[in-house]
Amino acid sequence: MGSVAWAKGCLRANVYTEVPDGGWGWVVALAFFFVEVFTYGIIKSFGIFFQDLMIHFNESNSRVSWIISICVFVMTFTAPLSSVSSTRFGHRPVVMVGGALISLGMISSAFVNSIEQMYITVGVVSGLGYCFAFLPTVTILSQYFQKRRSLVAAIASTGECFLVFVFAPAFTALKDYSGWRCCLIVMGVLQSTIILCGALLRPIVIQTKQEVVHKTLIKQIETKYMLDNEQTRTSIDSVDSVLKNCSFICYALFGLFAALGFFAPQLYVIPLSISLGIGKDQAAYVLSAMAVAEIFGRISIGWLLNKKPIRKIYIELICVLLLCLVLVVFPFVYEFWGLMVCCVLYGFMLGTVAASHIPMLAEDDVVGIEKMPSAVGVYIFIQSFAGLAGPPLGGFLVDLTVDYGAAFYSCAAGMGVGAIFLALVRPAKTGLCNRRKKQQQSSKAPSCENLTQDNTIVVELPDDFLDLDIVAEESLSKSKSGDSSARARSI
Repeated sequence: MGSVAWAKGCLRANVYTEVPDGGWGWVVALAFFFVEVFTYGIIKSFGIFFQDLMIHFNESNSRVSWIISICVFVMTFTAPLSSVSSTRFGHRPVVMVGGALISLGMISSAFVNSIEQMYITVGVVSGLGYCFAFLPTVTILSQYFQKRRSLVAAIASTGECFLVFVFAPAFTALKDYSGWRCCLIVMGVLQSTIILCGALLRPIVIQTKQEVVHKTLIKQIETKYMLDNEQTRTSIDSVDSVLKNCSFICYALFGLFAALGFFAPQLYVIPLSISLGIGKDQAAYVLSAMAVAEIFGRISIGWLLNKKPIRKIYIELICVLLLCLVLVVFPFVYEFWGLMVCCVLYGFMLGTVAASHIPMLAEDDVVGIEKMPSAVGVYIFIQSFAGLAGPPLGGFLVDLTVDYGAAFYSCAAGMGVGAIFLALVRPAKTGLCNRRKKQQQSSKAPSCENLTQDNTIVVELPDDFLDLDIVAEESLSKSKSGDSSARARSI
């Protein structure tokens, strides 16, 4: 009886009077970690099969790269379907169905007889499963956290990096020992873990203290919460408000072009290593080093976004520009250690961007937490076109120039264009008229220097560059601590 009661409790929605910043959210964060492991982690590691598939099916780079392209395209193109399904049926069943599709598609790919059949198994079936598994998980995780959202999301998203670091060499060894078909079956079996992760996603309802919730209604929350809670509402109307948001349009265009640099480098770094005369074993460790650096990048950006008063959108812009610079350097390396340095730098900077670009939608500079469920679906849907074009474009350029460095140039170009649109997000949010008003008000209001009560010199930065709410909170806490110490001295 006790186990039955516990199971029923796990099936119910969690009702809080405010965002808990913890509680069952830690379980959701753990589930998101493993979802990242067996979704994006597998996608990033799929490059270890490229040479085997090219030889076995006698196909070119661009033809083989279409497997991941179709997978990423389906995963992102069907994002609105995932949002609507989560609204109608809840996060838990959608993620569990996604896990089943992922496992089915990957295991089926082990029995294909042509590359076109793999387009269906990995590309369509697993791609749809990736969408159903990832989006609802990251959405509900954002709802469980507020103050710690950036840090928790960044740490939980390191799952994909751990897979690349741990399993890339292991999968390479298994592939060499038993063949790529057996390796794909093992991958598919491991990916069924997502079904269990989906079962752990208890929905969350935020009720104000003034609202009275009857016990009879609590039992109905799990099926109704997506419709009753404004934070999780996703409809055609809410999507149409999102599409009229200028700052979101600029941010979505950033995601569209930046996606060109998200997947192709991981797919082509091993072939690039081999073309430089680096052995297969060393090439696998280069990919692992990239994954370790990405872990540190994700954790660092999570800590930075939680601590610094600079607007988060500008921190992300700096990271994107640095990532673009690293991509340009890749084609100029010619030996192992040079490639290792580039991979470490790329992994670190990719981690900062990958861990922040989706949670950034919850910030007021883009759309805010209330519109995030609708915005996530549309944002990733727009990214789908770049996800479809990125790897084949890199493969086409490689076949055309007989140089793997060409793939990295295309990634850098896309990332550079994305940085331009990212720089326009904040101006689009404020608008020219609003900016003039703020400038007039800032001329009358005290400057950042006046916020400090000691004699230290503070360099004034533009108000738009700082998150003044954080600065004010820090100043208020310092003033309170100063008053407390003064009272203590007087006593």
